[in-house]
Amino acid sequence: MSESTTHRYPYLHNAMWPGLVGKGPDSEPGIELDTMLKLTAAAEVEGVKFDGVDLFLTLPHTDIDSSDEELKHLVDKLRGYGLVAGSLVAPVWAGTGGGSAMGSEEERKKFLTQVRKACAIGRKLKDLGIRNYGVVRIDAAEGVEAWSKDPKGNTQRIAATFTEACNIAEGYGERLAAEGEICWAGMHGWRHMVELLERVNRPRTLGFQADMAHTMLYVLGYNSPESRLLPENFDWKAPDAQEKLMAALTTVANALQPWTIDFHVAQNDGTVKGSGSHDKTGRHCPPNDPNGKMDVVKVAGLWMRGKNGQPTRAFQHICWDGCMFPNAMMLDPATWRAVLAMLIRVRAAHGWDAASTAD
Repeated sequence: MSESTTHRYPYLHNAMWPGLVGKGPDSEPGIELDTMLKLTAAAEVEGVKFDGVDLFLTLPHTDIDSSDEELKHLVDKLRGYGLVAGSLVAPVWAGTGGGSAMGSEEERKKFLTQVRKACAIGRKLKDLGIRNYGVVRIDAAEGVEAWSKDPKGNTQRIAATFTEACNIAEGYGERLAAEGEICWAGMHGWRHMVELLERVNRPRTLGFQADMAHTMLYVLGYNSPESRLLPENFDWKAPDAQEKLMAALTTVANALQPWTIDFHVAQNDGTVKGSGSHDKTGRHCPPNDPNGKMDVVKVAGLWMRGKNGQPTRAFQHICWDGCMFPNAMMLDPATWRAVLAMLIRVRAAHGWDAASTAD
């Protein structure tokens, strides 16, 4: 049996926000949603295609203030490409209408307003029959430097904001996933991420979105030296480098995988990357990057399988995140065939055949 037919689940998605994140006047031009959808729909490997996409709820892709008619148009567009919608990114940052989760009452109000709007769209897309699984993604919408001025107080404030966000999400039948990135306040190290999730303590509503490019940076301690699991100036060429990397990643996964409800497959070359107005964070590399440090399929198993060795089925789809890929790479159809091939390999190694009740 070929890898492409080994398992039916999880579904395979492509992220749409790499067309916008890190793009703009101070970088390369953004890539419109239609182009991203067309490239995704056209990719095929041994008869297997992407099942759907995860969406960024901000212009020029999808307006957070979309009317019902505009959402119906979006649904028709997705159906026309043979794709469904999965997870949605809430535009909680100041530049997209939101505000800091640890900021003033006005800023926190803006943050929560964006969460409410995103959850409302999520519910409407379910009602329109184009979205049957997935979460609403959030983060602290604040940088690490500001957080470090009062770590304890700021973490408490973020937790309070996330708690209110949980109340909102539950009203729409949605779940929230906090993406741990080294650039987000109170989420910039794996220990900090665990602390924040435990402070909120709403596991049925707030979980973790694991992105392999970001969780690998966690073990290197960028922006959180106290969380470092591999030594500074780690020798990637040492004979036992992969063994040590896997041990460190296993420590992180053991702490955060029980919270994980959304998962991004990605590669990282051990460096950070910033583009446009986006702060430096885990570098996303193409799946076949010769400088990639991870055995992607093997590491994915840390997040997709429980300690009993069985798939957790904690999410119904996995997504490739090509955040801050250069436009030449984004617009090359070969990129998405390679990505799809990697997702197929991950599903073949860690997938399942019976429908899951996750999400």
